[in-house]
Amino acid sequence: MTASDRDDSGGPARPPTGVVTCLFTDIEGSTRLLLDLGTGPYRDILERHQALLRAAFAAHGGEEQGTEGDSFFVIFRRAADAVAGAADAQRAITAEPWPDGLAIRVRMGLHTGELEATGDGVIGYAINRAARIAAAAHGGQVILSDATRALVLSSNRLVCR
Repeated sequence: MTASDRDDSGGPARPPTGVVTCLFTDIEGSTRLLLDLGTGPYRDILERHQALLRAAFAAHGGEEQGTEGDSFFVIFRRAADAVAGAADAQRAITAEPWPDGLAIRVRMGLHTGELEATGDGVIGYAINRAARIAAAAHGGQVILSDATRALVLSSNRLVCR
């Protein structure tokens, strides 16, 4: 645990609450990829994928809440930052020279809503909604809920590259 992972009292930092944007990711076809490649090569791909996504999300203020297998749950305080982080992550995944010409495709879903703190994390409908939106995506897509889209458009901060 680093200093940035602690609150003012020295304890673990509390995750963002209130109105936030939740992001979920998943590698499309990860089970087939694992079976085809075997655990060693798949582990290398998974670790690189995680490093690329973590860097993109952190650069835009994303706070990782958890990983499970090849998926991420990240909270952003601002919808525009979440969209920018997701876009940068997709660009990084696409630009990466994966071994043997593999194409790693990540699906992402974003939803903005209210979260409340629990004893060891957060709870709220926004989490479930973001996970369902990600599950509806195809690899390479970032899907936004209407709530997230409206906030991004009203912020006028999103710059397309």
